[in-house]
Order: sequence, then C-alpha cells, then structure tokens
Amino acid sequence: MPLCYYRQHLQKKRERQVFAAPPEEMGLSSSSITKDPPATPSWFTPERLLILFCVINMINYVDRGVIASNGVNGSIRTCDDKGICTSGSGIQGEFDLTNFQDGLLSSAFMVGLLVASPIFASLTKTHHPFRLIGVGLSVWTLAAAGCGSAFSFWFIAICRMLVGVGEASFISLAAPFIDDSAPVSQKTAWLAMFYMCIPTGIAVGYVYGGFVGSQFNWRYAFWGEALLMLPFAVFGFAFEPLQLKDSEASKLHDNILVGADSMSVDELKKTSKSVNIHNMLNQFSQFAEDMKALLVDKVYAVNIFGYIAYNFVIGAYSYWGPKAGYNIYHMENADMMFGGITIVCGILGTLSGGFILDRLSASIYKAFILLSGATCLGAIFCFLAFCLRSLYGFLVFFALGEFFVFATQAPVNYVSLHCVKPSLRPLSMAISTVSIHIFGDVPSSPLIGVLQDNINNWRASALILTSILFLAAGIWFIGVSLHSDDASNDRSESQVCTVTVDNGTPLLYGNGDESSYEA
Repeated sequence: MPLCYYRQHLQKKRERQVFAAPPEEMGLSSSSITKDPPATPSWFTPERLLILFCVINMINYVDRGVIASNGVNGSIRTCDDKGICTSGSGIQGEFDLTNFQDGLLSSAFMVGLLVASPIFASLTKTHHPFRLIGVGLSVWTLAAAGCGSAFSFWFIAICRMLVGVGEASFISLAAPFIDDSAPVSQKTAWLAMFYMCIPTGIAVGYVYGGFVGSQFNWRYAFWGEALLMLPFAVFGFAFEPLQLKDSEASKLHDNILVGADSMSVDELKKTSKSVNIHNMLNQFSQFAEDMKALLVDKVYAVNIFGYIAYNFVIGAYSYWGPKAGYNIYHMENADMMFGGITIVCGILGTLSGGFILDRLSASIYKAFILLSGATCLGAIFCFLAFCLRSLYGFLVFFALGEFFVFATQAPVNYVSLHCVKPSLRPLSMAISTVSIHIFGDVPSSPLIGVLQDNINNWRASALILTSILFLAAGIWFIGVSLHSDDASNDRSESQVCTVTVDNGTPLLYGNGDESSYEA
C-alpha cells in the first residue's frame, strides 16, 4: 500500500476512535465537533454584489476626479508685467500651492494605501472581508468629510492619506469577490464592468467638481461624496457578511477541541494565549511566504511592471489633463470636455476589452496580446492628438487613444487574479494596487508638475508623458513569450486538513507534532 493511502487509512481509523463516543460524554456540544459551512447571506445574488461594488468603486474614483477638477483644484495667484494680479481659486489658490505641492496633494492618498493594503489583504485570512470593507469605508467617509473641512495644506494632505486607507480595504477585496461570483464564461466581462467605473468615476468627478466648485464652494464637493459613501460603510457592518471562496477565515473558526473536559479554566486560558501568539507568528510567516511567491512569479512581475508604466501616464492624464487642455487649446469648459471624453471612451473601451477577451476564450497568453496591442494603438493616437493644433482634431484622436488605452483595464486585472493561487488573490490585488500607485501615478503628478515648472510648455510635457505608453506596451509584449498557466483552478491547497489527536490536548491546525496527519 502506498504511503499516502496508508496515512489516509490510519487517519480515518483514529478519527473513528476519537469520535465514536457521543460529544456529550466528552464534555463537548455537537457544534464544537462539526460546523456547517457558512450560509450564503439572504441579500446576496451575484448581480447585486456586482452592482454594489460598482457603485462603491464609482464613488471612490469620483473623489479622484473631484480633486483634479479645475473647479476644486483651482489655480494659483498670478501677476502680469504691469503688476496687476488675479486672485487664485480652489484648493491651490486658497492655500497658495505651487504646482509641485499641488501634485503632491493628489498623491498623498498613496501613503495610506501603501501601508493599509497588505494589512487588509492579510487580515482576510482571520476576519470577514465584508467587515474589513466596512471599516475601510468608514475611514474613507470621515477622511472625505475632513478634506472639505481643511484649514491648511497639511491638514488636507493628512485627510488624503486616510482616504487611501479606506480605499485599501475595498480595492484589494472587490475583484476576488467578483471573480468568485461571475459566470465562468463572463469573468472578464464582469471585471470590465467593475473597472469601467474607474474612468467613469473620474470623469463624473471632473464634471461634479467643476460644477460644485464654480457654483458654490470647493468644500461642498467633498462633503457631498462623503454623504454618498456613508450608506455603504454602514452596509459593511449592518448586513450579514459574505465570505470569499478558499478563504482561510472560516477555516480558522472550525478548529476542533477534543479532550478539553480534563483541562481547568486556567489551563484553557494559558492555552488560548499561547495559541494566539502562535497564530500571530504564523500570520507573519505566511505573509512572508506569500510575498515571496508573488515576487518570484515572472508572469505576475511582468504584468505589474507594464501596469506601473501604464498607470504613470493615466495618473498624470487624470490630474493634469483638464489644466493642459485649457492651456494648449484654450478650452473654456476643460472639465466638461475631458469628463465627457473619459466617460464615453472609458465605458466603451473597458467593456470592449473585457468582452473581447471572453470571446477569445480568456487566457493569460491572450490577455498579454490584447494588453500590448491595445496600449500601442492608444499611445499612437494620443501622441498624434497632442501634435495637432486643431481642437477638433485633438478631440477625435484623443478619444480614439483613450478608447484603446482603457481596453486594458479588464485584461490586466484578469492576469493578476489568474496567475496566482486562489488564496493569494487578495494579496495579489493589494500589491498590484500599491505598486501601480507608488511607482506609477503617485510620482507622475508631481514629476510632470516639476517638468512643467521648468519648461513651461504644456504640449511638450504632454508628449513626453504620452511616450511612456510605448514602454508599457513593450513590457506587456514580453509577457506573450512567458509560460503561463491559469493558477486560479488550483484547489489543492484547500484539500489538506491537518488534525492533531492527543488525549487531553487541543487539536490545532498545523502544530507540527508527531501526531499530525494529512488527509
């Protein structure tokens, strides 16, 4: 008999010996021996979950558009050669910020996102993800309200950091939930619907921020978005939580204690304390192992490097786009123009990328082909757009460029979800989000601000920025040649259950003693 079958036989024999007596005779209730799998919440359907996450994602990115809009961001105080000065407007005018400081303000949320994303991803193994989302959205709501009440540059910068903390809880967990719930043949399309809310939210933020800032005051824009997010923060606490598939949070609650009737209360307390310390050490160890698994994965690394270069451009477009359009083409309604183009092209491009990949029978190899091709075409059209002198020519070519650029949203996140094991998906999305921000759109806004301060030519700055899209296309093209299997179908990790049997000793997962057997 092979060793693995012998172990299974011995495991079953010992289990029969342990559980032969009724639970009551062992001093335990039936519920302590077996635990039913968590029931699906009554409110849950896949469609409702998708709509819920799309609305939250939309509000999250409306905030990005608000702070970049001319109505909220405003302009600095300027003086002409004759000494005649015009007062500034919005945040930049009220706090007298340079372009560099203004760019830093747009990137301040990254500090919170960087710190909180890995923490929230790791906590999914011990806490309900929906509760974590509720905590994060509560922080986001308070921080957005704080932005509207800011009295100095540093106060609003700290509030922007806390906005990043709130975003971290949601952005790393939403995609795995959607991937679990979506029909098999429509997974990429569902992801496309979710990520479609990014350009749409930013565009709505341009329009909303421009209108509120010009008609009322820039502070009301932040207070309004805080009120919109408040019901969803309450939802995370008030409703029955939904559990991720292959999540270890529920497994940790299913540990079995056998022979506890012979232990005193003090012994149980000491055992519980030692178990908590042991679990904390295990969490740190597991996090280190998970990080190593991501960093050595070539497919994941290439995907993220391309995504960083891509997001460097998109981040600067979203922040400086309205201001560049106003200065290059003298757009009277730059917020409305860029907002309208981004809404239409963002929706059409993002949905098209997802549906095309599904029609091609989605795979990592085909996703890389779509990523490199769409990004290259988008770079060509956007570069030509900024070369043109005509406003109408610019609008046509820039719209085509944005269509192709946004077609990458679903494929790039499909690769991040499917090149790793199911249990690594939250951490994969968290590290992806942190990386594209800390190396992408966070430095891009202040760096383009510094570039513009030095060359004082918005057209040249836009062309230099757009050329980086060609680099992103080249990096993703490298992924086409890599061997890439879909690791999301690997369920072997959830098929191992370690049970320890020792009279008078708690049975715990993975304590590594001699009486542990794998089934």
